[in-house]
Amino acid sequence: MRIRPATIEDAPEIARLSRALGYASSTEQILARLDGLLGQRDRFIAVADLGQQALLGWIAVERRLLLESGEKAEIVGLIVSQDRHRQGVGSALVDAAEDWARALHLPTLAVRSNEARIASHPFYQARGFERAKTQHVYIRTLDRESRHDHAMTP
Repeated sequence: MRIRPATIEDAPEIARLSRALGYASSTEQILARLDGLLGQRDRFIAVADLGQQALLGWIAVERRLLLESGEKAEIVGLIVSQDRHRQGVGSALVDAAEDWARALHLPTLAVRSNEARIASHPFYQARGFERAKTQHVYIRTLDRESRHDHAMTP
């Protein structure tokens, strides 16, 4: 198994793995997102493969600077093919993320894991991650037009 930087050509496989985990992302959507993310210094996207076209998994990490807590790296996506769970793929991808974060001298690596992804919690704990908090995520779909007079304009 090898871990390597993602390329634009990985879009179909990244989309396939994402759909298998319930994310409704088309190949075209992943292609457009990869196009915007690859090459950014504050982003790390890597894939695991066996030198073949089919990917075993992928990871995406961001360098984040938060006003209240400072700088850190955060895993924002980690998907391993269902038939490759418990075979070291996820660990190898997290190792690559840790190496990237260390190279940037970032003090911590964080990850958010959905409460419904029960199998992922022991994985992260076994890798030395400690639960820091439980939170709710609220999402509001925004209209293109502002509804408030005090809204900032770009």
